[in-house]
Amino acid sequence: MIKKLPIVFLMLFSIVSIAQTISGKVYDEYLEPFPGANVKTSTQRISTDIDGNFTLTKQEKFPFTLEVSAVGYKTEIIEVTDANQELNVILKESLSLDEVVISASRAPERIIESPVTIERLGLNDVKNGTSISFYEDLANLKEVDVNENSIGFKSVNTRGFSPFENTRFVQLIDGVDNSVPIFNFSVGNLAGISELDVESVEILPGAASALYGANAFNGILLARSKNPFEYGGISTYVKTGITRQEAAGSNNFYDVGIRMAHAFSNKFAAKVNFTYFEGEDWHADNESNTTGIGGVETGGFRRVGDLGSDPNYDGVNIYGDEVSGNINGIARDLVRLGILPVGTDAVIPSVNVSRTGYREKDLVDYRANGLKFDASLHFRPFGNEDLEIVWNSRYNRGDNNIYQGTNRYTLKDFLLQQHKLEFIGKNFFVRGYYSENDAGNSFDTRFAAINLNESWKSNNRWFAEYIGAYARAFTGNIPNVPANNAQAAHLAGRTAADTGRLVPGTAQYQAALNTVSSDVAGGVKLLDRSAFYHADANYNFRDVIEWAEIQVGGSYRLFNLNSQGSIYTDANSRISFDEFGLYSQIQKKFLDDRLKFTGSVRYDKSQNFDGNFSPRVSLSYGLGENKDHILRGSFQTGFRNPTTQDQYIGFFAGATHILGTAQDNLSRYSVNVTNNDGTTAILTGQDAIDRSFSALSVSQGNPQRANYNLVKPEKVKSFEAGYRGVFNLTDTNLLEIDLNGYYNDYEDFLTEKVAFVAHYGEFVNGAPDAALLNAWNNRDLTRFSIKTNSTAEVSSYGAGLGLKTKFFKKFDFGLAYNWARFRFDRSTDEEFKPGFNTPEHKVKVQFGNANLFKNFGFNINARWQNSFVWESRFLDGVVDARTILDAQVNYRVPSIKSRFKLGGTNLTGKEYIVAPGSGLIGSMYYISWTIND
Repeated sequence: MIKKLPIVFLMLFSIVSIAQTISGKVYDEYLEPFPGANVKTSTQRISTDIDGNFTLTKQEKFPFTLEVSAVGYKTEIIEVTDANQELNVILKESLSLDEVVISASRAPERIIESPVTIERLGLNDVKNGTSISFYEDLANLKEVDVNENSIGFKSVNTRGFSPFENTRFVQLIDGVDNSVPIFNFSVGNLAGISELDVESVEILPGAASALYGANAFNGILLARSKNPFEYGGISTYVKTGITRQEAAGSNNFYDVGIRMAHAFSNKFAAKVNFTYFEGEDWHADNESNTTGIGGVETGGFRRVGDLGSDPNYDGVNIYGDEVSGNINGIARDLVRLGILPVGTDAVIPSVNVSRTGYREKDLVDYRANGLKFDASLHFRPFGNEDLEIVWNSRYNRGDNNIYQGTNRYTLKDFLLQQHKLEFIGKNFFVRGYYSENDAGNSFDTRFAAINLNESWKSNNRWFAEYIGAYARAFTGNIPNVPANNAQAAHLAGRTAADTGRLVPGTAQYQAALNTVSSDVAGGVKLLDRSAFYHADANYNFRDVIEWAEIQVGGSYRLFNLNSQGSIYTDANSRISFDEFGLYSQIQKKFLDDRLKFTGSVRYDKSQNFDGNFSPRVSLSYGLGENKDHILRGSFQTGFRNPTTQDQYIGFFAGATHILGTAQDNLSRYSVNVTNNDGTTAILTGQDAIDRSFSALSVSQGNPQRANYNLVKPEKVKSFEAGYRGVFNLTDTNLLEIDLNGYYNDYEDFLTEKVAFVAHYGEFVNGAPDAALLNAWNNRDLTRFSIKTNSTAEVSSYGAGLGLKTKFFKKFDFGLAYNWARFRFDRSTDEEFKPGFNTPEHKVKVQFGNANLFKNFGFNINARWQNSFVWESRFLDGVVDARTILDAQVNYRVPSIKSRFKLGGTNLTGKEYIVAPGSGLIGSMYYISWTIND
């Protein structure tokens, strides 16, 4: 037996390498060490360390295949024949059209083969970005718009209809919808992913409901974080610089982040991320006069209190001046009540006068910050990717960030927490997560100013003093004020009424502001702890069924609203409702794999609405010897369920009552109103539907019933055609082309319409009865903003062109152009405001070199768009054309594993607005130091 041992030993050695480690190193094409590259064999998967080194510790049979890959780089496959083989691998950047995406079909495929348009941001794009963060760099992608609510709160949109509260676009982070329950839309990267942890971002412009369900109406963003099994180590960054804005001056900002990840074994790994940002927000200081909330700028800035000013002045970013009344009518009432002498009303003109308001900068703290923390535990029971169990918790806190909706809100001590448990296999996933927000001390700036005025001096007293002083001045009873001069009398009236007014900057003013901004009953503070529970699952039958790739999946969501009556009609009882969806998809290739068919269908049902089917069909065909010229065409549908606010909102917004119109919400909302004769009445949500006059009829003086219906889902039919291809300009230079065109047809567009609800009376067979006509004639009407659907015929269409190439082998060049228009037949709904809010023409240019010379690179991005009309509940107006230039230079220091970057945004210095009423966006200049990225 002993004599046979050498023979047995040699036989075993020929099969395996006993306790023999195999090592190697990975470089990028500039021969710099490549950290975080994936090294994979049939039995294990590891990542390179910060110096690009890797070591295989498991025993492998010779020969075996080694696969080295990284996002944005071509995969290298090496055959390893013995333990002494020198393994030095160079990864080269791949064509962007060769990069693998999963969002378009919920299965890995090259971008060039995707059945629909898709945009992508990879690791290289993150490193070479010119903006302050990768999220802002999304604005440089074709078809993507990034709207800036505030310095810490940006929202992404595609293909139009993009207000700040973008409920038509879905954002998923590792499969988790990071929309905020209180708003029903994402707050961008305020509650997002760390720059150090992002692996890739994919954006599907256009309808995506067939696979992703309700609300993936305009598009969807899918961000993937780095798996700690594949990306280990400690990495960190520090950024600092200044912001410059004419209104705010120059101010410092800070941005820091750290990521720690470690695979303790091939079964267990964990990671932690922490980021913090602080900076001065963009000040909003537009004091132009307007026609009121939801109106337009009238220009002709003349401040209240100046001789010759508009007595009914309502400034864009001045709040509290929305409180307005006809002083002749008020004077008659005060005379009747004996508060003013008889005859006073005879000299009072029939004009509206507004209270003196406060500037936004006196109401909010513009020093904004955001903190994000998340932690993940990853467990692989079998030591491989056959099954991975993930627990992830995210906490996102924001302070003093501005959100512009119907009013301007300051998100103070705002918190969003999310917790996920997920089971991921080779062909399936099952996940469940919980999302809850806490509005903290957030408040409505307009209501804060209104209540601040009221807390100091009641409206009745203020108008009485105004009218009394006006009458004395007009009749020559105030020294040094000329008689019979209306302008001088208005100035005297305001001076008298404002005597002793709270002055910003004083302790008395701050104490009063603190009191009113904490007042829930007064409609100032946003009290909300709404939440939702979500579960979804997907299974791919590719290893079971060979003739085609078939997937099935589904999702379920349960909403729990909790605003205690401050936003929703839940003062006396909680509101809860649910929705679910089921989908299936089949993909099949024909004709030597040149023709690819994709068909999908999804069924969704919400508790409050009828079920809805969303089909999608697409065909793509590969031309050329290498199938690198792809023609594609698709038809798909999308739908959007009414948001929780569309269904259950119910509160007073300063000039109007906002009402959601789910059937059971009508009886939940009521408001006390006062008639012009001093009597009172109670209006309910049902009254707002049954006896309301349309805003158009009120403006025309012709009483007509509003006829607004209860909300229901809106729908879109989308047609798209495109081409993706690669041309060889030279032996070493390629030109990538991505061209697409689309047409969208909308039905039952969700909207908000103004109605004036009569305090008494009824419509009989569509005509007002005598009591209702009396309410009309007496102006016993209350303004409501009602959530409903439009009968308007609305469509949108557009095209996009993207080009990418290299100059002189090293210089990257990209050009993107987008054209977008919409069509609206106003005769189908004269009161509807489409809110397309998108420029017709956009051009984006990128030029850079990641390695101009050893360890040094640069990148430049320029964006231009033409002027366009912005419509919103806050203010309508024109957004001027603009050109934005961002740039950065960077230097790598391998010896300390660092990258230094110096850059700036909006380098032309010309300030611009994203929307009427928002702060002018200035310039940012920064320097950053990143370690182990």
